[in-house]
Amino acid sequence: MATNWNSEDSFWKRTVVYSAIAVAVVAAAGTYYYFKVLKPDVEPAPPPPVAEAEELPPPPEETQHHPIPAAAPDKPLPKLSESDGDIREALSNVFGRRPVEEMLVPDMVVRKIVVTVDNLPRNKVAENMRPVKPIGGLTATNMSGDTITLAEENAARYAPFISLIQSTDMNQLGALYIRYYPLFQQAYEDLGYPGQYFNDRLVQVIDHLLQTPEIRGPIQLKQGRVFYEFADPALEARSAGQKLLLRMGAQNQAIVKQKLRDLRVVVTTSQEKPADSETAAPATTGSPQEGPTVTPDSAPEAAPSQQ
Repeated sequence: MATNWNSEDSFWKRTVVYSAIAVAVVAAAGTYYYFKVLKPDVEPAPPPPVAEAEELPPPPEETQHHPIPAAAPDKPLPKLSESDGDIREALSNVFGRRPVEEMLVPDMVVRKIVVTVDNLPRNKVAENMRPVKPIGGLTATNMSGDTITLAEENAARYAPFISLIQSTDMNQLGALYIRYYPLFQQAYEDLGYPGQYFNDRLVQVIDHLLQTPEIRGPIQLKQGRVFYEFADPALEARSAGQKLLLRMGAQNQAIVKQKLRDLRVVVTTSQEKPADSETAAPATTGSPQEGPTVTPDSAPEAAPSQQ
């Protein structure tokens, strides 16, 4: 590599570099002369014997922090790739057939639920892996001069979803989850978490969403590249899941949080299937539908939506 030396400053730099090289050469020569000429008969001390490393037992397998009790299904579970029909039927028993048909994306249901739950504490959620269909309508805003705020009317966009959540029996939903937990666990491991437990992740995500701040009064927005963003950098820096709860409005957020607390009790303290678990048992089996394995690195992430 060619180096251009110029100016007095460059002269002194060269002087320092060459001096350092000279000192290193002299030191090496002196060391060689001392050990090879002045002390030729001195043998270096042999290194101490190396003790054989004690064979350690393998580390203990990580235990579940929130174990799911083993369910005793009335019939064997379907394969994950063939589970859509069973899951849709079971969800219809909890939410009703019409809401499931109108709101649920019908394919790869378990995989999409697992991917979305795992993504909620992150910056973005993979749009094409959402298990529910998008909320209709545009974000309702108020404008005063150059100031944009989230309108109270925006909360009405979530009314069908909130009404469904309010009427849901979390014990019944928990029974469905416990029954089909092996499929959720398999989908989570396929996502790239072998040896880890989806229920632990679910509890982490619930706790994360419960930490969403409760903001009273208008929330100021700004126009982003595509959608509205929160004008407050601290709010905009929050996760996709927490920003979704903020956009719902304070009243809707409180309803969702209470249901999340109820669900957390079921999935962390239940050692038996809830008493009404029989109502969550599936009645039909769907046709096989194989879905691709989605990993955290490969899952497509679209820009935050207006939901």
